[in-house]
Amino acid sequence: MNKTDLVNEISKVVSTKKDAAEVLDCVLSTIIDALKKEDSVSIIGFGTFKIIKRQARKGRNPKTGEEIKIKAKSIAKFIPGKALKDSVN
Repeated sequence: MNKTDLVNEISKVVSTKKDAAEVLDCVLSTIIDALKKEDSVSIIGFGTFKIIKRQARKGRNPKTGEEIKIKAKSIAKFIPGKALKDSVN
């Protein structure tokens, strides 16, 4: 399923595909804005989006075997909720 498929499903509940696209864009941008502020977003029964920080570490270039430094960075992580896990299994 892609974004167009999601818009089509949402349009069955709202009046038009344009409104559905706006709703989906609003939800996604709100989640992104919260993650930029390093807030977590919890949707009961679905899951939680949060930011985790990865520390700087050493790695290896697989081609040359040379040791390289990997910079610290923040990444978005999704943790599925119990209801989602149960519905998938």
